[in-house]
Amino acid sequence: MEKKDYKRTTVTAALPYANGGVHIGHLAGVYVPADIYVRYLRLQKKPVMFVGGSDEHGVPITIRARKEGITPQDVVNRYHQMIRTSFEDFGISFDVYSRTTSKTHHQFASDFFRKLYDEGKLVEETTTQLYDEEAKQFLADRYVTGECPYCHNEGAYGDQCEKCGHDLSPTELINPKSTISGSTPVMKETKNWYLPLNLYQDWLKQWILEEHKEWRPNVYGQCKSWLEMDLQPRAMTRDLDWGIPVPVEGADGKVLYVWFDAPIGYISNTKELCETDPQRWGSWQQWWQQEDTRLVHFIGKDNIVFHCIIFPVMMKAHGGYIMPDNVPANEFLNLEDDKISTSRNWAVWLHEYLVDFPGKQDVLRYVLTANAPETKDNNFTWKDFQERNNSELVAIYGNFVNRALQLTKKYFGGVVPACGELTDADRQAVEEFKDVKVRMEQLLDQFKFREAQKEAMNLARIGNKYITDGEPWKLWKAVEGAQEPVARNDEGILSAAQLKKQVRQNADLTAQSEAARRVATILYVSLQLVGNLAIAFEPFLPFSSNKLRKMLDMPTFDWQQLGQTDILPEGKMLNEPQLLFEKIEDDAIQRQLDRLERIKKENQAAQHKAAPVKDSVSFEDFEKLDIRVGHVVNCEKVKKSKKLLQFTLDDGSGTPRTILSGIAAYYEPEDLIGKDVLFIANFPPRTMMGIESQGMILSAENFDGSLSVTTTLRQVKPGSQVG
Repeated sequence: MEKKDYKRTTVTAALPYANGGVHIGHLAGVYVPADIYVRYLRLQKKPVMFVGGSDEHGVPITIRARKEGITPQDVVNRYHQMIRTSFEDFGISFDVYSRTTSKTHHQFASDFFRKLYDEGKLVEETTTQLYDEEAKQFLADRYVTGECPYCHNEGAYGDQCEKCGHDLSPTELINPKSTISGSTPVMKETKNWYLPLNLYQDWLKQWILEEHKEWRPNVYGQCKSWLEMDLQPRAMTRDLDWGIPVPVEGADGKVLYVWFDAPIGYISNTKELCETDPQRWGSWQQWWQQEDTRLVHFIGKDNIVFHCIIFPVMMKAHGGYIMPDNVPANEFLNLEDDKISTSRNWAVWLHEYLVDFPGKQDVLRYVLTANAPETKDNNFTWKDFQERNNSELVAIYGNFVNRALQLTKKYFGGVVPACGELTDADRQAVEEFKDVKVRMEQLLDQFKFREAQKEAMNLARIGNKYITDGEPWKLWKAVEGAQEPVARNDEGILSAAQLKKQVRQNADLTAQSEAARRVATILYVSLQLVGNLAIAFEPFLPFSSNKLRKMLDMPTFDWQQLGQTDILPEGKMLNEPQLLFEKIEDDAIQRQLDRLERIKKENQAAQHKAAPVKDSVSFEDFEKLDIRVGHVVNCEKVKKSKKLLQFTLDDGSGTPRTILSGIAAYYEPEDLIGKDVLFIANFPPRTMMGIESQGMILSAENFDGSLSVTTTLRQVKPGSQVG
């Protein structure tokens, strides 16, 4: 597909849930890549807007509030500020970072929905949904957990299985449970409004599968998998009391679905920024509705379906909006070979990192980019973090910069020396770095940030080799009378202008010696490489690049200078050299490993504690359960299921009873045949894997999650009641 000549770029980064802090998985998956790309565009002097914000209406917010006994607004107020501060601390350079509880967003999202409703783009439908009778409320997707029907992960949520990535509805889950009360929900009728994704399937196939084959394989492949299935209408409203009220009569107690509400936050936040400074930013419509604007979404892989299918359909149905040109989603980052988990506190939190490693934002940015999970899951380890800092940032990049600047200070008083005639070695070094701009642009334009950062580091490798091979410190010893720097008077104090003048006046000293001319040339070329490094690393390591530019007295610079050999002119006075990076010692790393070990032990200990006793129930409620003894006549594994066993029970009625139970991981079917088990006889039938299950086998869950079927101590006739 022929690419358009865009005048501006709108870049969005996934809105984090405001129910917790930011960890390295978030940073690696979304925010550092987005920031690298935005900084790159800014260096090119291209108009770009970087949009972010907190998602404050998700069900996780209400779950957190319920656990802490506070209001959802209390939760989002706390975490919105924490998240915003973490991003600022790590140089994530949003042009706007707002929130979905703002008045601007509420009005914008409400108007967006109302337009779709008024134009008949939404379908009103009454369905039966899961309802928690104990909590007396309908259960939103994330208030339901159960077994995924595809991969049989037992901790799948009602909207998506985080293990296999399948999009789900709560009613698809096997053995669903309410996360509010822990009870098994029932089905109850409710009315909601649906976005008919099925009507846009052909358009989606053309737009994505035919027109965007350049998208990352993981993104394109997931979209292709979705579009090869029949898309179904998806509810855009929910039965909740926290969120944006549905702006329709008769919709009391309903709010906009968080995945309808949240992506609109990109647009409302843009509107908020434009209204704050219209002279600089113009109108929000420029950034979202003009065809000469490019839209790029940075997200994690768990958000692909929402940004590539649901949000585009919303904008298409509304009309007037541009579609995303690219969605460079990353995979997941693990921590020490284990999946990052906020519930288990298995994470490196940004606000805690800066306490332990103050001033080392760029070290983490560098390591996360080097290990970026661009097309597959990757791993962060503290040993690798230390190794990359000490062996790459310190020993290669920092070492070269320090050598070049310190030698310039020692031999030429901190003034960029004159460049003599280039030798083959000089020309080779220049040749090696002159194409860095083209190489990095090719990679950055394709969102290959890991490889682009390698190219930047390669400049430092070239410089280190060049200055090592040239050995200017040896050459200087051969210069007669060169024990003192060339550009220094008796008092040792000169203005920049005087220093420049003296360097020119002392040109005869350089002329006296080929060795002196070689030293000047070697340092001149090395300093040009240092100047290139300051530009090349700016998108990746903004803090150290800023520090380096101050040392080089480079207040102004742009991407077009990259690869040039005259970034620092002859006679320019440099500022005092400082170390860019410092070694990280073993004890600092051991403290992090010890912390993770403590967390691991705490999690293991938590698994060996009995679950808290549920709320009291009346004897009358207990009597409603019909628990009986059943004799296992036959037991076999359910085809295409790793978890389910199919029991055929003699329940004393004379008619065999079929019950499915998710205990295949703990029993061989033949070991259960002939046993007496307890089952609930009066549960309504439920179809799973195409088989009707007529009850529920009772099992005890051990502290480690394993299941043990309950039975009787003595033989009891089938059908005997338990009470």
